[in-house]
Amino acid sequence: MVLNQATLKRDGVQDFVSLRTTALIISAYAIFIIGYFLATPEVTFEAWTGLFSNLAMKGFTLIALVCIMVHTRIGLWQVLTDYVKCAKLRAVLGFVLNLMAFAYVAIGLIVLWGV
Repeated sequence: MVLNQATLKRDGVQDFVSLRTTALIISAYAIFIIGYFLATPEVTFEAWTGLFSNLAMKGFTLIALVCIMVHTRIGLWQVLTDYVKCAKLRAVLGFVLNLMAFAYVAIGLIVLWGV
């Protein structure tokens, strides 16, 4: 069997691995933030800006934002193809919801890096 590696199509294994990987990173980020809230007696503006002024925290947040977008895109594709049978409606919903996911990351970057 000849496989065409030049196509942009995904397979189920790639989606499965991508979903599991992004879920692990998102979970690690959530656990870190929950741990920060539990370990910090009083979360003030100074403590919060001090946490996010660290380059490692900005990088971890950036990775988490991108993982949220990838996780959302794959999940939306799976849900829309399963439950929305009209191709035009599925395309419009997919476009709008993917645009929203991209906007979420873009706004997160603006807030995070202060651009």
